[in-house]
Amino acid sequence: MIDKRVSTLADAVAGIKDGATVLVGGFGDSGVPVELVHALLDQGARDLTIVTNNAGSGERDVAALIRDRRVRKIVCSYPRSAGSIWFEEFWRAGEIELELVPQGTLSERMRAAGAGLGGFFTPTGADTLLAEGKEVRVLGGRRQVFEEPLPGDVALVKAYRADRWGNLVYRTAARNFGPTMAAAAALTVVQVDELVELGDLDPEAIVTPGIYVDRVVRVEMP
Repeated sequence: MIDKRVSTLADAVAGIKDGATVLVGGFGDSGVPVELVHALLDQGARDLTIVTNNAGSGERDVAALIRDRRVRKIVCSYPRSAGSIWFEEFWRAGEIELELVPQGTLSERMRAAGAGLGGFFTPTGADTLLAEGKEVRVLGGRRQVFEEPLPGDVALVKAYRADRWGNLVYRTAARNFGPTMAAAAALTVVQVDELVELGDLDPEAIVTPGIYVDRVVRVEMP
């Protein structure tokens, strides 16, 4: 019987190794798997490469991982945002690596990984420092830079509902990078507000099918 439900957050993040590349969903405060990230903090994995939209804020989720020196490198679009005090401190001290990726390119690189593609050309960033060291061609009269796929060892994702097969439904804008990251990772771990029985999810509303999901844990929301 297929059952991807786990009972605790500790079980959800068990086995994530030092040096892993971890895709962390969320856009600003929307759809961030806060409890899973904090469980990873408690689990102890370090020397991580974190792929996410921004470098965290304040003292929670990705910012907490950076604060506790668990992150070797961050790949993101917005490293400096309101409250990103820990990233800025470590960056200025030369204690964290940064790979800056335009937001659409970030999403497309992960989508390419999930689709098994070898990469793609895009005009975004082709005439900037972001193209240094990359192949640039003129296609359709425009300079375009080649971007490689961006897979993850692990994806930490937040969804609204799931069944025991791991089929996922998201809540409005909290969906953001979730489906793309789920497809791009070798191990996809999802926290949800609700677990439902098989057949309770409208098939037309399922965004991420369970084939992309390995573990699901319910986190009771306040």
